[in-house]
Amino acid sequence: MLAIVCPGQGSQTPGFLAPWLEIPSVEGHLAALSEIAGIDLKAHGTTSDEETIKDTAVAQPLIVAAGLVAARALFDVELSTLPVVLAGHSVGEITASALAGVLSEDDAMTFVRERANSMAAAAAVTPTGMSAIVGGDPEEVLAAIEASGATPANVNGAGQTVAAGTFEQLKSLADNPPAKARVIPLKVAGAFHTSHMAPAVSALEALRPSLSPKNPSVPLLSNYDGGEVTEGADVVDRLIAQVSRPVRWDLCMENMAGRGVAGVIELAPAGTLAGLAKRGMPGVKTVAVKTPEDLHAALALFAELEGQA
Repeated sequence: MLAIVCPGQGSQTPGFLAPWLEIPSVEGHLAALSEIAGIDLKAHGTTSDEETIKDTAVAQPLIVAAGLVAARALFDVELSTLPVVLAGHSVGEITASALAGVLSEDDAMTFVRERANSMAAAAAVTPTGMSAIVGGDPEEVLAAIEASGATPANVNGAGQTVAAGTFEQLKSLADNPPAKARVIPLKVAGAFHTSHMAPAVSALEALRPSLSPKNPSVPLLSNYDGGEVTEGADVVDRLIAQVSRPVRWDLCMENMAGRGVAGVIELAPAGTLAGLAKRGMPGVKTVAVKTPEDLHAALALFAELEGQA
């Protein structure tokens, strides 16, 4: 079985969408998504600088759009006809939900627009951020985060946990790191997946009646507990609640391993989740689809695994 995974915020880099514009259909696709998002995704994905695309209101729609563009370039059939499982990390869960048929592309871009804007507004209330803790004993890492007053916002597995909180809390964590661990500040503009994001939850609840979710057409895993979600309304519930509660990517990877996933394809802007899979799912084959040049390797991996099924 193959897992298709969609990355979260912080995976974007300046100019990462430029190679995708070499595919004739991509510019029109981006234009349509830009109209819904209310920002120029082509410009932000090709010419905007690092500081601009770090902005939550820009980064989140840009990442979801990139995943949708890459998926359309990769697969010319309905995913429901393929032996795949889908999962997304944080905002990438919106991408995965769209690919699973739960949300239309219009609804997905509307949702991420409102999510991004409301999270940016929530982040502006109190200066907050996030830091990755790499290495260390997992229990000691969680204890150090708790001692600092921060929150374990992303439990990613493979020796990586992300703490979120005020800058004072994150400085305390950096000054008192867990044994044999590094604390690395991340390029995100807020304490996502914590109580600091409660106002964004309310904003998305207000959006809910305008959405028309359908049940997933392929297995879709949840950040909440790593489990498969089978009801469209439940997916939306989890997407909304996810904004202020931790991402358990470690449990998603455990589910994938339990299903016998032998290959992982990460959609653009790729790299982070493929790296976690290599460390957290020993023996799994991975392809990070960063540019169109990676599409051939992704299709080759899929063909290899399909032939073994």
